[in-house]
Amino acid sequence: MVSITAILLMGLACQWLAWRIKLPAILFLLLCGILTGPVMGWIHPDQLFGNLLFPFISLAVAVILFEGSLTLQFSKIKGLEKVIRNLITIGVAVTWAITTVAARLLLHFSWELALVFGAIMVVTGPTVIAPMLRTIRPKANLAKILHWEGILVDPLGACLAVMAFQFVLARGHDGHIATGLLIFCKMLLVGLGIGTLAGYGFGIVLKRYLIPQFLRSVAALAVVCGAFTLSNLVESESGLLAVTVMGIWLGNANIVELEDILAFKESLSLLFISTLFIVLSARMDLHAFVDLGWGGLAVFATLQFLARPIAAQLSSIGSKLTSGERHLLAWIAPRGIVSAAMAALFALKLGAIGYTEASELVPLTFLVIMGTILLQSSTARPLARWLDASEPEPRGFLFIGAQPLSQALAVELQKNGLATLLVDHDWGAIREAVMQGLATYWGNPASVHADRNLDLSQFKYLLVLSPRRELNLLVMHYYRPEFDPDNIFTIRTQNESPVEGKNLSKYGERYLFDGSVTYEELQHLLRRGATMKTTLLTTEFTYQDYLRQAGESRLPLLAIDPNGRIALASAPNVFAPKPGWKVLALSRSERARSTEPPVVAL
Repeated sequence: MVSITAILLMGLACQWLAWRIKLPAILFLLLCGILTGPVMGWIHPDQLFGNLLFPFISLAVAVILFEGSLTLQFSKIKGLEKVIRNLITIGVAVTWAITTVAARLLLHFSWELALVFGAIMVVTGPTVIAPMLRTIRPKANLAKILHWEGILVDPLGACLAVMAFQFVLARGHDGHIATGLLIFCKMLLVGLGIGTLAGYGFGIVLKRYLIPQFLRSVAALAVVCGAFTLSNLVESESGLLAVTVMGIWLGNANIVELEDILAFKESLSLLFISTLFIVLSARMDLHAFVDLGWGGLAVFATLQFLARPIAAQLSSIGSKLTSGERHLLAWIAPRGIVSAAMAALFALKLGAIGYTEASELVPLTFLVIMGTILLQSSTARPLARWLDASEPEPRGFLFIGAQPLSQALAVELQKNGLATLLVDHDWGAIREAVMQGLATYWGNPASVHADRNLDLSQFKYLLVLSPRRELNLLVMHYYRPEFDPDNIFTIRTQNESPVEGKNLSKYGERYLFDGSVTYEELQHLLRRGATMKTTLLTTEFTYQDYLRQAGESRLPLLAIDPNGRIALASAPNVFAPKPGWKVLALSRSERARSTEPPVVAL
């Protein structure tokens, strides 16, 4: 009980620390596993889990792959299909061949063992790609390519490793190549077939509401585990392909809403990733790393500096990727949990049939995992910036509602270099916004079309400024997965009573000001001549002087500090801009003050 609890708490601490200092969590998870396992001797996974260790690892990896494959939508990769296809065919073949030769020449593996190791090393995986992409923030096209490759290459690598293992088992027998190919084809057919049936069947069940809402997520987990296990029983190691196909089928079916299932799976995947990396790294033998010597480092260098660049450059020929994006693609290929799990599995199987050097598979695989993660996570972000292949930090504002209030604020934000987008299905309001030079989207902000066509990568804040309370509630709930709840703001509408307003808190948004200022009052002030203005504060003209300036009253909305960071006037935060900050406020002359919402200095 102490060991299991410690693993969970360490996983939580590592994820929090990684979020805090903007580094991939896997670095800290591996370090925790090594310290508590081989260094301190506190955690012994084989004794702790016994025969359940590898079944647990297999099912956890299946859930992680399913969660990732749910997000693979063909409509979002138009124009990138060729690169993705090349990476999982040409790229995989090149990586396999170069890695096999390197293991043979540099570590003197037998050709059979080198072939299995080469197959294991083609796998990158979503467990390391997804956290790294969140930190690096590469351009959208490159992020999609890496995301798709990481998920699709996992089951393919598992199939190739099994095929290579079958070659080893059949060595010396006539037709062993044909036997291996037959096994590979059977795995593809079984995985594709069971995955498609599971995805189609579960989609029909969800579409017809045969499962109540509170059971949907648990049912999805059970069906994923069932499809994975059934596929493996029919043909060994085909389960990863089955759950990947099932996820892709459901993600592209457009017949069911998967937000609740996806949210549940994301949390479950985070838990499994944190646990698996600690458990597997705690199983390592540090002396085995020393025994690898310089040959192990040379194999890692070959993968990083030769195999990946060649595979990526060949796969991206003729694509619309820029040269910087192609170079970054050639740099990013971290190995993850699937590689570690397969290495541990095949080391046991190969050792059982007489390959004594098979014990080196696990430390060599972990050397590559740690080497690629450490090197790439520490260098990819500055490299992406240098190559102009990364997205800037999001600072923009997405407005729901294109009425005069949104237009006035958006115009002033644009003057300060901040991106804005106004979304509304009122064509008259959209037309007025376009005439002011503002970026707009005409349509329902909670529609499928908006979900597919709105690029939200440059927006950090969601300002829900529609006069329709019901639409505000819907939109804040709809966009909550895309925005941090602390960055979702709205304004109280006139017809919203204080009791009804309590409903807003369940969606995590916050009121601008203290909630006493209403949308209708602000609109009235604009009609009476109030304007949005930006004012620079100095040591001689402080925020208190700004609020007390004679002849004019101001209602501050937000402030921008000298480093470009933004603070919005919203309870319960203290809004106290300092000298050097710029304050955006609705400024009202005395004659425009027939209606007087209070000036709130929070």
